[in-house]
Amino acid sequence: MAVADLEIQMMLSGPDDHRNAIISIHPGAGGVDAQDWAEMLLRMFERWAESNGYKVELVDRQDGEGAGIKSATCRVVGEAAYGWLKSERGVHRLVRISPFDAQSRRHTAFASIDVIPEVDDDIKVEIEDKELKIDTFRASGAGGQHVNVTDSAVRIRHVPSGIVVTCQDERSQHRNRDKAMRILKARLHEQRVREQEEKRLAAAGTKLDIDFGSQIRSYVLAPYRMVKDHRTDFDVGDVDRVLDGDLTPFMKRWLIQEGGA
Repeated sequence: MAVADLEIQMMLSGPDDHRNAIISIHPGAGGVDAQDWAEMLLRMFERWAESNGYKVELVDRQDGEGAGIKSATCRVVGEAAYGWLKSERGVHRLVRISPFDAQSRRHTAFASIDVIPEVDDDIKVEIEDKELKIDTFRASGAGGQHVNVTDSAVRIRHVPSGIVVTCQDERSQHRNRDKAMRILKARLHEQRVREQEEKRLAAAGTKLDIDFGSQIRSYVLAPYRMVKDHRTDFDVGDVDRVLDGDLTPFMKRWLIQEGGA
């Protein structure tokens, strides 16, 4: 086996690294610019996945008012998808001349990325029917002829945790429900893992840095052009290439720094 292959295998040795990934994107401060930025990030991750041989399934998309998206959730299917994409969890910051500002002023926009591993049958997540509130509704936005024809979209709320999952990408209500339940189980599993880790570190007197409000990377389009990762201090000047999905150099440096954790 080549040295490069061994290095990657060591970096992706976490207990969940081999699993599929579920990505959720939400705009933050910045108004319509943040919604547009969230859509740009969705495209960036889709391009990265497709160029690296992964299958991308858009589970849910809520279009923004005027431009961009209010939220989006997608599955990235393939070996070690989570192992690579977990490096992208956090807040991403964009600085540019806003196309939505009539005076062409510079604006800063933020969007948060959450990445969790998709659970398989080897992980048991117990959910009782009485804990669920399930609603069906007509799908909205782009999606084909079935949109707004039948109540195929599904929204599941897990009452004890407050977690809400929506799926509207399939024509079948049954398939949408299956996908939504899969994502709900993944989020409940991830919540349990994080709570256990917080308790372990609290007992050891260590503070867990798992704040999703922390800014991990900046993408600057004006007055200069650069993408800088604030965790590793790695930066590149070709912003367009990064936004077109060239994320692997950033991922590798973070994985090496974290020791594959």
